[in-house]
Amino acid sequence: MIYIGFGFLMTFLSRYGYTAVGINFFLASIAVQWAILVRGFTKYEVFKGDKYDAVAKELISLDFAAATVLISFGAVLGKTTPLQLLVMTLIEIVVAQINQLICTRFFSASDIGESMYIHAFGAYFGLAVSRVLYDKRVKDATKAKPVYHSDHFSMIGTIFLWLYWPSFNGGAASDDEQQRAYINTYLSLAACTVVTFALCAIYDENGKFKMEYIQNSTLAGGVAVGTTANMPLHPFGALIMGSVAAIISVTGYRFGSAFLADKLRIHDTCGVHNLHGMPALLAAIAGAVLAAMGSTEKWGQSYHQIFPHTAPISEGGKGWTNIQQGGYQMAALALTLGIAIFTGIITGFMMKLPIFDQDQIKDADDMFEDSVFWVLHEEEHLPMKHGGEQNGDKHKEMELRQRTTVGEHGIHL
Repeated sequence: MIYIGFGFLMTFLSRYGYTAVGINFFLASIAVQWAILVRGFTKYEVFKGDKYDAVAKELISLDFAAATVLISFGAVLGKTTPLQLLVMTLIEIVVAQINQLICTRFFSASDIGESMYIHAFGAYFGLAVSRVLYDKRVKDATKAKPVYHSDHFSMIGTIFLWLYWPSFNGGAASDDEQQRAYINTYLSLAACTVVTFALCAIYDENGKFKMEYIQNSTLAGGVAVGTTANMPLHPFGALIMGSVAAIISVTGYRFGSAFLADKLRIHDTCGVHNLHGMPALLAAIAGAVLAAMGSTEKWGQSYHQIFPHTAPISEGGKGWTNIQQGGYQMAALALTLGIAIFTGIITGFMMKLPIFDQDQIKDADDMFEDSVFWVLHEEEHLPMKHGGEQNGDKHKEMELRQRTTVGEHGIHL
C-alpha cells in the first residue's frame, strides 16, 4: 500500500510519473526510519530508560506514519521540490505522533484504522501547507492533467490500495475485532465502488464514467470505516458508510476541488480533501456516535476492550460513561484538526524559506514536470547550449524529440 499503492495512485499526471513513484519511495523510506526515533521518544519514552519494542507489529505503526506524510504529499504534488518535501516529512512525523499520543493517552480515543490520526491529519496538514505555498501561476500550468496511459498506471495504485485496505484497518486489531475490521472494510469498499460508478454517470451530462473519480472515490469507503472498523457496525452499517463516503467524495471532486482553488486559494493536486479529509471526518463522527450509543449490554466485553477508560475503576478503567467516551472521541477529532492545520501553516512558511526553496520551479511550465528534477531519456541526447538555455526552449526541444524517433529505416515523425 505504501510503496505501490500511494506511489502509483499519484502517477495520473502526464509528465510527473517519475516524481510520483520515485519521491514517494524516498519519502516513505525516510519516514519509516524517522518514525522509529520519534516514536521511541514519545510512545516508548526511551529517555526514561524504556526499550523500543522492535517487533513486527510495530512496523505497521511505522508504515502508518509514512502514510500520513504521503497523503500530505498528494496535496502539494507537482508544486514543491524534493528538499521542501523532506522538510515537510521530518516536521509532520513529529507533530502527528505527538497528536496521536495526546489523543490516545488522555482522551483514550479509539481509531483502529487511524482515520483521524492518519487521514484527517495528513489531509488537512497538506491542505494548510498548500494554502501557504499557493502560487497563482498554477492556473497557467498546462501539465496538471492526465493522459490515457498515465491513468492506467494510476489505477494500479487504486487496485493495490483497494485490495489491501482491510489489512490496513484491521492489521493492528486482534481476535474478534480484527474479523470485524476485515469484514466491515471490505463491505464498505464494495458499496463505495458501486455508488461511485453510479454517481459518475449521474454527474456526467453524457452518462460516462470519469477515471479521476474511479481512481480515488472508490477508496473512500476504506477511510470512512477506519475509526469504526473493529466495532460491531454490522454489515448493513458498513454498506451505508461506504455509500455515504462515495457520495461525499465524488461530490467533492465534482464541485469541491474547484471551490477550494478559486475561493480559498488551496490547490489540491490529488484531491486529498475528497479522498481522505471528508471521509475521515465521517469516520470520526461515526466513531463518536457508536461510542455514545454503545454499552456492555449491547457489545459485551468488547465495549471495554475498545474503550478501556469506560471500564469500572475496580477493573483498571476510569468509569467513563458512554456519553463521555463519545465526547472524548469528538475532542480527539477537534484536536487533530487544530494541530494539523496550525502546524501545517507553520511548516508551509518554513518550506518557503530561501534555504529550502531553491527556486527550481521557475514558472508554470516547470510545475508538474519531471525534467526539473530527473534526467529523462530524451534529455540525455539533447545538444548542450553555451550560456545556458531557457526552460521554455528546453521543453520545446524535449517535446519535439519525443515526437521524433530514429529507426533502422530512417526518421519517423
